[in-house]
Amino acid sequence: MTKLGPNEKLYPVVKIATVVDALRDEGVPPRDALAGIHLSETQLTSPAVKVSANQVIESYRNAIRLSRNPHFAYQTGLRFHVSTYGMYGFAILSSTDFRRTMVFAVEYHQLAAPLVDVQFLEQDKVAVWTMTPLPFPQVDAPLYKFIIELQAGVHVSLHRDVMGHSFGASELHFAFGRPRGAKNDVEVFGCPALYGQPENKFLFDLNWLNGTPNLGNEVTYSETLQLCDKLLTELKLNTGMAGKVREIFLTSLGQPTSFELVAGRLKMSPRTLRRKLEQEGTSFRELIDELRAHAAIKYVRDTDLTIEDIAHALGFSDAAAFRHAFRRWTKSAPHEYRRARIDIEPASSKIAPSRGQPEAPAGPFANRNCRDFCSVAFGRN
Repeated sequence: MTKLGPNEKLYPVVKIATVVDALRDEGVPPRDALAGIHLSETQLTSPAVKVSANQVIESYRNAIRLSRNPHFAYQTGLRFHVSTYGMYGFAILSSTDFRRTMVFAVEYHQLAAPLVDVQFLEQDKVAVWTMTPLPFPQVDAPLYKFIIELQAGVHVSLHRDVMGHSFGASELHFAFGRPRGAKNDVEVFGCPALYGQPENKFLFDLNWLNGTPNLGNEVTYSETLQLCDKLLTELKLNTGMAGKVREIFLTSLGQPTSFELVAGRLKMSPRTLRRKLEQEGTSFRELIDELRAHAAIKYVRDTDLTIEDIAHALGFSDAAAFRHAFRRWTKSAPHEYRRARIDIEPASSKIAPSRGQPEAPAGPFANRNCRDFCSVAFGRN
């Protein structure tokens, strides 16, 4: 999956519009639901408007603050349908084989403006979706829970669109702790839910995959697949100079990568590259810092590796330097952030954007062990 920056405006506005509509049904004025997002109400219906991951995240943060419904995220997820996702959704609807639908959904998931990475597999008699929030520094414990519950609702709704209204999950696994005062899980989700699990999972009976799609059409699927290929190519091209720098950096994991070397790979002078990145509102240092932050957050949050091992693999001089950088990225110490995997109490402060020089004097990802370590963090083989 192409790695996009949280500020790149590349996605349709539909996710934000859906959250605003759900809040409106609770009596929340759109101007309040759009606070801090820098969008007008009229822009929510414009196909020309593109938004960033940060804007979507801010709309979720507003929902956490404004909604009185403890299950707002899951129920809002149920409002999403295949039609929400344009050509990506149309391809899902027109597939003639449910197993192929699952493969397509994963391969082209970037077109869905994702805040989560999804994987699908079959285990014995159960089909399993694994859902992992992308490691943006802004995603604290309440946002983590919101994103996963919303995604669970989306999964239910999209499966019902293609498999029939009687579809339901057999079990949900959540990595966060059980909310205080939570209602009966079966009443809320339609199935049992397990909390404090190693991964967030959406499980359903494997027999659902043996059915025949009612709206499948091979010709239509082939045509929409070609259109999705074009959309995915355009998305990669529209990531701009920042996207090209990220790609070069990720292909050079484990090797010292200087600004001059990257400029040379792009066949331009350092001065030209600096100017182009400034035009996109970023810099080489910020991009490196962003990538290191994402790797650090993923491994603190999703693994049991020691802080010392993570610091060493990311090229920090020592664990203290890593802890300092991690606190700058997340406003939390690593051990506090790790504990948030099972603690859903709200954080006390908003995450500040990371800026400035990375702390590790050896240079980002300079350690030779970092290639294997970070290739997992960024989904590279």
